[in-house]
Amino acid sequence: MPCAWITHRDCLLHEMGEGHPECPERLDAISDHLLAQGVMGLLIPYDAPTATVEQLERAHTARHVTEILAASPREGYVHVDPDTSMNPHTVKAALRAAGAAVLATDLVLKGEVRSAFCAVRPPGHHATRDAPMGFCFFNNAAVGIRHALDFHGLERVALVDIDVHHGNGSEDILASDPRVLMCSTFQRGLYPFLGDEPKGLNMVNVGLPAGATGENLRAAVQEYWMPALDAFAPQLLFVSAGFDAHQADDMAAMRWVESDYAWVTRELVRAAHRHCGGRVVSLLEGGYHLHALSRSVAAHVRELIGA
Repeated sequence: MPCAWITHRDCLLHEMGEGHPECPERLDAISDHLLAQGVMGLLIPYDAPTATVEQLERAHTARHVTEILAASPREGYVHVDPDTSMNPHTVKAALRAAGAAVLATDLVLKGEVRSAFCAVRPPGHHATRDAPMGFCFFNNAAVGIRHALDFHGLERVALVDIDVHHGNGSEDILASDPRVLMCSTFQRGLYPFLGDEPKGLNMVNVGLPAGATGENLRAAVQEYWMPALDAFAPQLLFVSAGFDAHQADDMAAMRWVESDYAWVTRELVRAAHRHCGGRVVSLLEGGYHLHALSRSVAAHVRELIGA
């Protein structure tokens, strides 16, 4: 069964100023590399729809949704935190990014595809129930997960976050929800300076030191993630797919390479086959060195499609 590729040109219009690492060129680099490598031809393309207010409010407070929608500037930029700003196109892009998670969930649960990769921006895993932060406005993964639970009626959904920064927003929204298991790795002592103390019993947070290698990743997955995932037996698996733990990415100090992203994806796909018919929804989060990002996404997507 095929893998969906979900994106939208609106995601290229959001930008936060010259030199900002979370830039439109990230998506261009990914798509160009996948085309050059022949991977894009193995994917089923879809345009991301716009998320509805109802879908957003399953993960966020009504006040947060209203404030983000109302904050869009007519020109220039509006800062929502020191690192995060909105231009006149940001709301459209953020709605498409969250909508991609909803569409991916629908496609996978209806059996139209086995897996989906959402090549969208802005990312989402730092957005909390009631605040944007860390380049994020709406929490795309949490919107998709709550859609799977509250709309489709699933009883158990897992989220695995492989970004180098802790997914504090996802934890804020999903902690103590017994229908969700969240597993994550992140570099300790790095933005957002959280994660060492889990907020709920359904959180499996594995902080790693600066300089951690793929061997450290493998140990964390085998010792902590897999026992938790196998005990939980999710009906659907989400991935917050950040690629900024790559050794070439200067946003952090980890030493992962493309083969590490391939390995962890392969292990997650195997877990998904054990428990939920291989159903995986993956959403782009971080990754700011364009060449490393594009190669790592290709490794990730190849494992999703089994190529």
